Amino acid sequence: MNNYAVVYEWAGSNYSAYVPDLPGCVACGDTLQETEELIKEAIELYLEVLKEDGKPIPKPSTKVGQVAVTI
Repeated sequence: MNNYAVVYEWAGSNYSAYVPDLPGCVACGDTLQETEELIKEAIELYLEVLKEDGKPIPKPSTKVGQVAVTI
C-alpha cells in the first residue's frame, strides 16, 4: 500500500484536490469529505490505468508539512 500526498484547496464555492506525484490526478467536490472520497477514487483509477498500460507505478515522493509563522 502506498500513501500519496494530496493537496486540498478551498476554491471559494467548492474544494479541489490534486496529487503532486500523479500528474493530472485531480478531483473536485462540494465538501471536503466528498472531495476526499473522489480523490481516493481518482488515485485508484489512475494507478489501475497505469498498471493496465504496463507503465510503472510512481512511488510517493512528495513530503508535506506545516510551518507556523507569527504575523
